[in-house]
Amino acid sequence: MAGEVIVDALPYIDQGYDEPGIREAAISMVEDEKRRYRPSKNYLEHLPPLNVSAFETEMMRTEFDRLQQRLPMETMSMKRYELPPPPAGKLTDMSAWNECLENSMAQLEHQATRITNLELMTDYGTEAWKSYLEVLVKCVAAAQTQVAKLKKQIQEVNFQRKNVQMQVGEKLRDLEANWVGLVSKNYEIELACAHLEKQIRAYELANPEKMDTD
Repeated sequence: MAGEVIVDALPYIDQGYDEPGIREAAISMVEDEKRRYRPSKNYLEHLPPLNVSAFETEMMRTEFDRLQQRLPMETMSMKRYELPPPPAGKLTDMSAWNECLENSMAQLEHQATRITNLELMTDYGTEAWKSYLEVLVKCVAAAQTQVAKLKKQIQEVNFQRKNVQMQVGEKLRDLEANWVGLVSKNYEIELACAHLEKQIRAYELANPEKMDTD
């Protein structure tokens, strides 16, 4: 069949892989095949198109645009943490002072919220972290179980492959021994035939009259 690949390597029984030059020759053959190989079909055509922006947020897209344009990163604004007084021209403006007061109250509420969060973390942060670590330990255990299962499957495949190759190796060795025996027997037959032909020629040369009579 055209394009059929015949795997004739039996690494569990083949010998000579460690001999000088074998590895280099194999790499050279692989590189030559890579240069000559031209895919005839798209092996990913059954998969949907790759959406590289599926998990991008608006903030990420904005940051990517900034990086693409090679613009500097904006420094962190500390303006909302400041408590500036009204401008010099509005020191007597009641609305300006009200804005400053609202800003101060917002800053005070923000700091109160931070204090509350710190208190909550002090009371419950340790137990929350322990729970998180327990989840991580379970995730690690599940991943290790899956890895062990995959390793076992790989080992079983390798054992099966080795067993099959060892059986095939025995058959190959028997066939090779039979082939050597048949070749040797053919060689012995050829020698015997050559020896008989030599004897016949010698007899004919020694008895030409008898051969003429016959």
